[in-house]
Amino acid sequence: MRFTALMMAAGVAAGFGAASVAEAQGGFGPPEMTRVEVQENIYTIRNMGAGNATLLVGEEGVVLIDDKFPQDHEDIMRLVREVTDAPLLYVINTHMHPDHVGGNPAMQDVGAHVIASENARRIMAERDQPGLPSITMRDYLRIWLDDMPIDLHYFGAGHTDGDIVVHLPTESVVITGDLFALYGPYRAVIDYSAGGSLRDWTRTLERMLQLDFDTVVPGHSGTTDRQNVEGYIDYLTRTQDMVREMNAQQSSREDIQAMLESEFDWGRLEMAVGLDGVIAEMR
Repeated sequence: MRFTALMMAAGVAAGFGAASVAEAQGGFGPPEMTRVEVQENIYTIRNMGAGNATLLVGEEGVVLIDDKFPQDHEDIMRLVREVTDAPLLYVINTHMHPDHVGGNPAMQDVGAHVIASENARRIMAERDQPGLPSITMRDYLRIWLDDMPIDLHYFGAGHTDGDIVVHLPTESVVITGDLFALYGPYRAVIDYSAGGSLRDWTRTLERMLQLDFDTVVPGHSGTTDRQNVEGYIDYLTRTQDMVREMNAQQSSREDIQAMLESEFDWGRLEMAVGLDGVIAEMR
């Protein structure tokens, strides 16, 4: 069970990584691990092979949002230590896929407390993933870094059933994890085995839009803005509508697959984890 589940989830990152980088900020990160300044004391740590990590730097310590794969730990810490020698206080997991949480054990070894949603921790435990979070939240949690509030929100299912949004209200920034992973082009990996839902995904993002923010840090692409999230909601809504319409017409599985490939850029990964689920959910 552990091997199968971890390999499937790791395939989320591998399948994402197979896409081309369509734009300078869209698509995937650079081949080498790179630190990019978002604004003062906020950085993304990006590479093509894993999800984004976000670094928040304070006088009293450091908070990381996501920590990539285990093999990325040394490069992450090197880039952190080029900015600050402050201790690592918390790692926030946006969800449970190994390209976002694989570094948990090493981060715990250097003293970080790991935070995730209750659902994400439950799925990680069911799959025997190492580095289980020691702090969980149901709907909302606020922590502080110096005088900066860091708000964690669970708005509902989408990519998985454990996705959280991290909001920095004083900085007008949200970190979305894979609830909004990619643009240029948009992609939608719906991990039904982890409680993902295309139907709920749009509602979840609409709740996120009620927050006050200008800057968006996606799960894989470069920093963007609110308008791009609104475009992604439209993409997901059109996906729902097209699959519902084809179900109503009693279209074959093969025809729906072909439509998702041509109209919505679905590839092998999306098909493997989401095709049968989305057909069933949109009936």
